[in-house]
Amino acid sequence: MAIFNLNINGSEHSVEVDPNTPMLWVLRDHLKLVGTKYGCGIAQCGACTIHLGNSAVRSCQLPISVVANQKITTIEGLSENGDHPVQKAWLEIDVPQCGYCQAGQIMTASALLNQNPNPSDTEIETAMDGNICRCGTYTRIKKAIQLAVANQNLS
Repeated sequence: MAIFNLNINGSEHSVEVDPNTPMLWVLRDHLKLVGTKYGCGIAQCGACTIHLGNSAVRSCQLPISVVANQKITTIEGLSENGDHPVQKAWLEIDVPQCGYCQAGQIMTASALLNQNPNPSDTEIETAMDGNICRCGTYTRIKKAIQLAVANQNLS
């Protein structure tokens, strides 16, 4: 066991866990931030996506020991009132069906727009590839990202 000091959603947290503990379980079990979902456990589905710095990463395979002093953002910290441009577009397009994958989808999409504020359709498809939606809302996901791009360009 070791003590790790983490910056999550702008707040400092201290946890004592095994250094090999995946961040997903630190977030869910130790810090009660349950918006990040467990999907496959092998970093293939995207349900557990968080931001490490400005990059989207799969937290189910990310050991706490490699996080160091990097800023972590979960779906709970993306915006205070659910008003991030991607979250607003998600609602306007009515993306979710079951909703289970949506936190990971939103975190991946928002990381894309942080790195590339005006992505092409191909860049959207490439960035979102690997985020699995069992309900098949891929067309609406792409439309919501396009709407978020359009809305942020109007601001």
